[in-house]
Amino acid sequence: MSAHCMLTGARPGFGNTISHSHRRTSRRFDPNIQTKRYWLPGEGRHVRLRLSTKGIKTVDAIGVEAAVARIRARGVKV
Repeated sequence: MSAHCMLTGARPGFGNTISHSHRRTSRRFDPNIQTKRYWLPGEGRHVRLRLSTKGIKTVDAIGVEAAVARIRARGVKV
């Protein structure tokens, strides 16, 4: 799968690596994606989410139910 966050939508950024001699080569800035398993009490099951670290902090702040509702609103199957 591509490196993107299910909650925040964070995707890789692209740029250049600049060497000491100032040559530029393409590089990719990947978000810090982690797979985390949460208990979803409303459905009585676990869900496995691919989240960035910022997404994990968001889930801790707003709760799992609200986070899954936001993910589903984006059209992602959970």
